[in-house]
Amino acid sequence: MLAVERKNRIIEQLHENKRVVVSDLSKQFGVSGETIRRDLEKLDREGIVTKSYGGAVLTEEFSMEMPFGVRRRKNAPEKREMSLIAASFVEDGDHIILDASSTSIFIAKALREEGKKGLTVITNSIEIGLEIADVQGWDVICSGGSMKQEYYALVGPRAVEGLSAFYAEKAFLSCKALDMRRGITEGSELLAQTKLAMLGSARTKYLVADSGKFGQIAFSKVSDIREVDCVITDSRPADAWMEFFGGLGIRCLYPGGERS
Repeated sequence: MLAVERKNRIIEQLHENKRVVVSDLSKQFGVSGETIRRDLEKLDREGIVTKSYGGAVLTEEFSMEMPFGVRRRKNAPEKREMSLIAASFVEDGDHIILDASSTSIFIAKALREEGKKGLTVITNSIEIGLEIADVQGWDVICSGGSMKQEYYALVGPRAVEGLSAFYAEKAFLSCKALDMRRGITEGSELLAQTKLAMLGSARTKYLVADSGKFGQIAFSKVSDIREVDCVITDSRPADAWMEFFGGLGIRCLYPGGERS
């Protein structure tokens, strides 16, 4: 196992359990305790963990993000189900916008697997661009901009300018957090800016977010929730949320729910 993969697995366990133990990690990965201690020392320098006796604990910083590879594996079955709902709204010949999120990668794969024809996909995601670059009959447009490496996302003024140059039938985006009062938020101002540009460049806007993001607040605001037309999630939200969406005229869809 490569060191970077071991690091991602350690971070994933930290998010699940809040702490890790050197001896347990040593056995799990088949490496020496000294190797694990070096891994934890590096994570400590990066501000991700605080070393403790015999292990480490996750740094309690609200804006701390998991590496992209970890986020993509997290809640994969739920993301797959949400992506199938999202893909059902895409018709042959549509122009669509996909943001740089692990959820949107699942949507891109679902569209490819379902054999949608003649799509134009506008994205600021390097990973999505690579995923669908060889699909015959699709046009893939990347926004331009500077790459935010931990997300494989194109961001900054050039990205916003590129995204704002188009108008698509549909936009699909995810978020870090969703709160009734604070709205849609992201962990990075640069990501928030690109998502806001996407909302302004589409006729119908879909927010695809798992239930764990409901009632949370992240660092940078994207927009009020009223700016989206439909919320796609992985399970039926609480009644308060359903009433909130209904009051705004926003459809809320989830596996097993009505899609009329």
